[in-house]
Amino acid sequence: MSSNVFVELKTPITGTYKQPTGLFINNEFVEGVDKKTFEVINPATEEVICSVHEATEKDVDIAVAAARKAFEGPWREVTPQQRGIYLLKLADLLEKNLDLLAAVESLDNGKSITMARGDVGAVVGTIRYYGGWADKIEGKTIDISPDTFHYTRQEPLGVCGQIIPWNFPLLMLAWKVGPALATGNTIVMKTAEQTPLSALVFAQFVKEAGFPPGVLNIISGFGRIAGAAIASHMDIDKVAFTGSTMVGRQIMKAAAESNLKKVTLELGGKSPNIIFNDADIEQAIDWVNFGIYFNHGQTCCAGSRVYVQEGIYDKFVAAFKKRAQQNKVGDPFHDETFQGPQVSQLQYDRIMGYIKAGKEEGATVETGGERHGDKGYFIQPTIFTNVRHDMKIMKEEIFGPVCAVAKFSTEEEVIKLGNDSNYGLAAAVHTKDLNTAIRVSNHLRAGTVWVNTYNALHHQLPFGGYKESGIGRELGEAALANYTQCKSVAIKLN
Repeated sequence: MSSNVFVELKTPITGTYKQPTGLFINNEFVEGVDKKTFEVINPATEEVICSVHEATEKDVDIAVAAARKAFEGPWREVTPQQRGIYLLKLADLLEKNLDLLAAVESLDNGKSITMARGDVGAVVGTIRYYGGWADKIEGKTIDISPDTFHYTRQEPLGVCGQIIPWNFPLLMLAWKVGPALATGNTIVMKTAEQTPLSALVFAQFVKEAGFPPGVLNIISGFGRIAGAAIASHMDIDKVAFTGSTMVGRQIMKAAAESNLKKVTLELGGKSPNIIFNDADIEQAIDWVNFGIYFNHGQTCCAGSRVYVQEGIYDKFVAAFKKRAQQNKVGDPFHDETFQGPQVSQLQYDRIMGYIKAGKEEGATVETGGERHGDKGYFIQPTIFTNVRHDMKIMKEEIFGPVCAVAKFSTEEEVIKLGNDSNYGLAAAVHTKDLNTAIRVSNHLRAGTVWVNTYNALHHQLPFGGYKESGIGRELGEAALANYTQCKSVAIKLN
């Protein structure tokens, strides 16, 4: 194994550790064909962490060939029960190395170590959950006539290309690989170029868990090169992508123009968070705060449009402002930190651009609106009021610690406002009235609706969007359908 594909790094949690930097293909870390590398930046310090090997179209071809060979060869012979055993072993190894994985996630992504540990716990839960599903993927017998025997089989699709984002690097990896491996597919996974490190640490445990070579390949690279090669590859049977709606459109187009590969997309959001007059205001403020500032606002389902009924509006705004100002922003490795830096200079600039637009369009900054500190990509938790519904900050996904608070009068009005978006990923309702909760939830056009909570995601519960927020569902039993195809067999009996 080449020494060019590992580097020694250090975190405050782990001390020195061995960081893989190569492409993980056929259960080995290798250099890219063109020997290209790119730098990984620490968003808390703006300093270079290390360089990793960059996958080009040639490396994608090699990874796809490895995945195809595994799918047509040893992986096809592995029983469903054994697939489950591999996944359960992988979950155990991840759990055993939780602190290492969380520390690398914090180093690379900038999220607080407390949040990162929560993410890795959810990764373990997801992989373990799909390990349990592996031997429960069943077909049906269908009684049509006495002289025939009909049955269906749920079969794997084949080689799956998976492209994940930088906001939850390990968690999005788990959401993708869990159902794909449980159903018998092989994978070429491309991580986000901003956050490749934790997935490469994860890859070490894939081999240790016993997965045959080529079953799960993990490559680092850029979307416009490696991602585009995956989306248009003629020997990839399905592509799954989590990221922006704009890139999702490009992937769907590339999939259609190549071999019409299957597509699932989990895309952007502009989620409404609705607080009625009868809500428990203290609890609602905690959940609204968590709904927008969790993960530094870098969450596709962030509750960035906050609608407050007029009877409690003034009281709510004053209390929410006070609550937002209490959020600890700073070093990701401090246990009390709630909000770390944005992931990159590009994201920082983009978010500050939205804040500038909000100010120029006449919205009021209740709190925040500026950089936090003078080093790292930190932004103050920001609240806008006096917003109009045609403002940029009310229409477009900001993907940062910025929300807009608007007033509403009636249930009918807020349902209309909540649905007035191209997106439909999530929404929330805060009320003590069960009738209101159910009625409004049923009318909101969103894939997930939370009542008196927010960001309550779980591996047993399907997640995905309406409208321009995506196609298909991740998590739960529903995700299995993304990675299987139904074969009907009809036998004529003598």
